[in-house]
Amino acid sequence: MRKLLTSKWFIVLMAVLLILTAIILGALPGSPLNKVLKPVGGVANPVQRFIKNSGDRASDFWAAISDGVAIRNENEELKAEIAELQYQLTQNEEASIRYEELRDAFHIRDTFSNYDIFGASVLSREADEWFSIIRIGLGTTDGIYLESGSSYAVVDVRMNLIGRVIEIDEDVSKVLPLLHEGFVVSGKVNTVNGASVVVSGDAALKQEGLCLVTGIDENTVLEPGTEIVTSGDGGLFPQGIPIGVIETVDYSNPLNITATLRPYANIDDLNDVFVMVPYSVIEEQQENIDAGLPPVNEEADYDEEETVE
Repeated sequence: MRKLLTSKWFIVLMAVLLILTAIILGALPGSPLNKVLKPVGGVANPVQRFIKNSGDRASDFWAAISDGVAIRNENEELKAEIAELQYQLTQNEEASIRYEELRDAFHIRDTFSNYDIFGASVLSREADEWFSIIRIGLGTTDGIYLESGSSYAVVDVRMNLIGRVIEIDEDVSKVLPLLHEGFVVSGKVNTVNGASVVVSGDAALKQEGLCLVTGIDENTVLEPGTEIVTSGDGGLFPQGIPIGVIETVDYSNPLNITATLRPYANIDDLNDVFVMVPYSVIEEQQENIDAGLPPVNEEADYDEEETVE
């Protein structure tokens, strides 16, 4: 121990520590060491300034880090708030659009006064929706029933033909879309005494989003852009529902003139549909219910490939 205390390096180290301590204490405002160190201020002051500046820089560095962390946290909170506001705005916009669609749908009832209109949301939205059955949120719990072998027209908010109901369960109804091979409807050119045609789904054309038009009389003149609507023949569909427009016409065989039709309805934009049920059918079903009978006859099976209504 004595050897350590008398060591030259120990003495030098202690001297340096004492000097540094004196300089640091002397840097404090009002320190009594200022008077003692004043004679050696020329040497001590630069060291004091260096130590003070180093401390200030270290303090500024940690303050910057702390501020940076706080700003980053604030940015994350602001991003979350912005995302929430954008989500709410999107939800409000969608709700507004849905409201406008449902409000506009009342003109369907005005146009077809003999039909009651049941609104429903589209439940299934598969990639090949047009080519398979569409499921909608409407069932017998909503007071709608379907007799086997019968059908109801289904339209969009613009009153364009979507397809027809082929089955109704408790909470879900199945709709056969007009591009499906099993769909057939009697149509006519949308003019006074317009020529009658038959519109159906076609396996080859459906990939292009087109329907096949047949039953064209050789004296009928069709051209691209000609509008086709339902004819009302058969009674299942009311007359005048817009189907689509003629896209091409093939006159190569006068005995079998065919055309293609592009439907107005677009499944990609479809959120809600409207099922058209004749009031006469509803009254008949209600009479059956009042008499303690089933509202509809469910004995026969419905055939998707039925002939033109």
